[in-house]
Amino acid sequence: MRRAGGSSYYPLFLKLSGKVCVVVGGGRVADRKVRSILKCGARVHVICPQACKSISALHDTRKIKLTERGYKPADLQGATLVFAATNDVQTNLRVSQDARKKQIPVNVADSPDLCDFIVPAVVTQGSVIIAISTSGTLPMLARKLREEIERQLSKDLSRYAVKVGRLRKLLMERIGDRKKRQRILKEIGAANISELATMSMKELRARFLK
Repeated sequence: MRRAGGSSYYPLFLKLSGKVCVVVGGGRVADRKVRSILKCGARVHVICPQACKSISALHDTRKIKLTERGYKPADLQGATLVFAATNDVQTNLRVSQDARKKQIPVNVADSPDLCDFIVPAVVTQGSVIIAISTSGTLPMLARKLREEIERQLSKDLSRYAVKVGRLRKLLMERIGDRKKRQRILKEIGAANISELATMSMKELRARFLK
């Protein structure tokens, strides 16, 4: 989807496990950012003069690093991603400018023009992740779409993703013939999701890895 007055966003999924992500801000918005990237295994460093109780609790349990003072440009050193989530417009602007100088992707809460990336609404079911975006123009619509997709997703989907993911790995390891692999994958893709989700791995191997 194309942004108003600009180029379209490029959708991608980032592996953040073990990577440093800096969050400038210590309120509710910052807390949401922190918790979402913690789920991805990021090493989170929060900088703010005073953190809310939930962020302080994460620091107390050593889940994040917390520096309670004003933001400094040096705070971005080594970061993979930067989030500016303060209630001060000038601080958010400085964070955005400093991150861009260092060529670090930055997200600024409620300021799409200062962002290099935006955070989508997300539906997660097991290993299946669906990201929904309105290119920063209408977050409330993205939330409604997320709720609608959540209602429609089959409960078998996560089991299907795990089992068929394992089956595909076995297929890649055991079948050297590319055309044969493609034929089997096409057969798997045409099969009923609920049916495959209820089958054991032994049954799946017997059916497809003949």
